[in-house]
Parts: sequence; structure tokens; C-alpha cells
Amino acid sequence: MTGTARAFWLDSPGRGVIREVRLPEPTADEVLVRTLFSGVSRGTETLVFRGRVPESQYAAMRAPFQEGDFPGPVKYGYLNVGVVEEGPRDLVGRTVFCLYPHQTRYVVPAASVTPVPPAVPAGRAVLAGTVETAVNALWDAAPLVGDRIAVVGGGMVGCSVAALLARFPGVRVQLVDADPDRAKVAEALGVGFASPADALDGLDLVVHASATEAGLARSLELLRPEGTVVELSWYGDGRVAVPLGEVFHSRRLTLRGSQVGTVSPARAGTRTYADRLALALDLLADPALDALVTGESAFAELPDVMPGLASGEIPALCHRIRYAGNDD
Repeated sequence: MTGTARAFWLDSPGRGVIREVRLPEPTADEVLVRTLFSGVSRGTETLVFRGRVPESQYAAMRAPFQEGDFPGPVKYGYLNVGVVEEGPRDLVGRTVFCLYPHQTRYVVPAASVTPVPPAVPAGRAVLAGTVETAVNALWDAAPLVGDRIAVVGGGMVGCSVAALLARFPGVRVQLVDADPDRAKVAEALGVGFASPADALDGLDLVVHASATEAGLARSLELLRPEGTVVELSWYGDGRVAVPLGEVFHSRRLTLRGSQVGTVSPARAGTRTYADRLALALDLLADPALDALVTGESAFAELPDVMPGLASGEIPALCHRIRYAGNDD
């Protein structure tokens, strides 16, 4: 028998618990995965933890292997890296990424896991879901060689976008954030840094990921005429005022939403979800992306760690959860 596992559940908004769960016996087309690491997305996942998912978005915001319903009790998460213990012969023993919540072991269809390339350490592979978001955003944004670009908001998604843009030839990239500590992350990623007040303007493209009204307004101000803001932020149940007066009208600016739930229309005819995730994992061979992992805790500590991440008491981009031996 496969036995039991331990899973992190949001019991009620602001309160997490670890529960024992019984695992089904895997069928011929399923895998049993032992988790090595999972990652906490301080954006979406902490909004879920605080109970900030609008009722109108309950269906749209469901994670692939979510159990329970918003606002709780709910088992939620989507950054999981583990080792296949049982399943098809070509997968047994492989390190894989899966869009699965925080749980010590789990059974999923074999098609739901993606092998991690040998050049990518398991601890870095937890970033795959966020780098996939950045890939989709850049398919939407379609930056050109030599563009002048800012990424406003140095969180996990914004830094992932900046890291990928740093590889574009001739592009000038500036990470813009109110937190001066993000300058160290920007340096590690190979991009410039500025506070919102000091950011360079006259830009072709701004990718906004700060999830703040002020950040969105500043993003529009930084554009040249006919420039574009690609909006990656998710505001939960918050209302945001967008300054569509002032320069927005006279400069003929574009504000475009981007979200990872669908493959960008620019690539939907030629790329699948699996293709996009595999590309994200390949891109994680770059050790510069280690700068996005800013903390680590044991799985048993997660009920105490999550409130600190949600409140900002524990500053983080990606906070990694380790499952050494699955005994903790």
C-alpha cells in the first residue's frame, strides 16, 4: 500500500495546519512523487492565505490539484519538485516539477509531471512556475532588439521577467522598486535598478508587477508616445484607480493584461502548456536565478512561516520549503 502523506492546508483565512492524508495506489498511468522542495509564491499564494480571492474568481483561481474551496479549508499551491518513486519505467528515479500544493508525497497522472533537466538543481526548479509566467508575459509583450524597458515591481514575477529580458540583445532593462534591497537582486540578475522617482523614462515597454495603484500609475508615466504597459499584477478583491487622463490619452498609450492561465495568443497556435513549462525549466539552468530564492524553511514550520510571509514580516521573493527525508 502507498500509505499516507502530510499536507499543508489553509484551515481558515490566516491560519494554516498540517494534515495527514491517505494516498491512493497509483494506477499504470500515474506516478507517486516524494517531494524534495516546494515554493511559496508571495503574491498569489499569500492573497489566498489571507482570504482575498474574490468570489467571482473562485473558479478561475483554482490550482490544478487544489482540494477544498476558497476561502477555506483549502489545499493550495503550485510549485513542487520531487522524485518519482513509482510509475512508468522512464520516470522512476527522475526529478520532476509538478503544479502541486505543499505535501510530502502525492499521486498524479504521469502526464502532469515534467522532468527537470540535469543542468537544473532541484532547489532552483521550484521557480519553474514563476519563470513560466515570465515566458508567457514576454510572449505577450513581444520586446524588440534594442528596446528600452522597465519592470516595475521587484517581486518574484517581476524579477523573473527582468532575468529573461537581460538575455535580449541590445535591450536596456531597469528593475524599478521602492525597496532599495532589490538593487542587490537586480545586480545578480544583470539588470539596472532604480527607485520609482529615479526611474528612466521614454520607454518602449513597461512590465508592471508591483500589484499597487502607485506602481501602475508610474508605469504609464514612464512610457514614450505609443508605448505599452503589460500588466502582470493580480489585485485579488482590491479596486485600482487607473489614471486614464493626463498622458494616457495624449500619448496614445496601451495598457494590456497578461495572465499565465492561457498560452499567449502570440504562441497559442504553435506551443502547448507543456512546451511552455519545459522551456521555463530549460531557462532555469542559469545560476543567476538563484537570487530569486530568498529564504528556506522546513515543511513542519510552514504553518508558522506562512503568516509572516503574508504580512511581509518575512521579506521574500520565493520562500523555499524543504522536505529532507520527509520525516520533519
